[in-house]
Amino acid sequence: MGTALASSDQRPGLRAYEDSVRLPFANLVGDLREILGVRLVAYIGGVKSARMVSAWADGSSEPGEKDRERLRHAFHAAALLRDRYDATTVQSWFKGMNPALGDVAPAQVLRDVEPFEGAPEVIAAAKSFTTIG
Repeated sequence: MGTALASSDQRPGLRAYEDSVRLPFANLVGDLREILGVRLVAYIGGVKSARMVSAWADGSSEPGEKDRERLRHAFHAAALLRDRYDATTVQSWFKGMNPALGDVAPAQVLRDVEPFEGAPEVIAAAKSFTTIG
């Protein structure tokens, strides 16, 4: 008897992960921009210009590898939160001092820490927030 893989309908949060790795980067940035706003996406992506975010979203440009990973992780966390909260709450969560992250804002952790070091903490904090509020 074979083992069936869990679908995203069976495991809460799995859809956010699946989308973060499967979506074409331009679509991911466009969706992230809708949830977080262009300024916050630019901040996490390490740029000052909203034009760069628009270029990423329309596929005419891409950030470097580390910033792409930061934005994929940001999307994962944002999608987890967006399943339960409105965009204003998700934006506030990304900007606010988070006790689960040593009172540092999730956006700052994603931007300042190596992508594969800070992301697990941010995603865990997002999961915790969706579970306990």
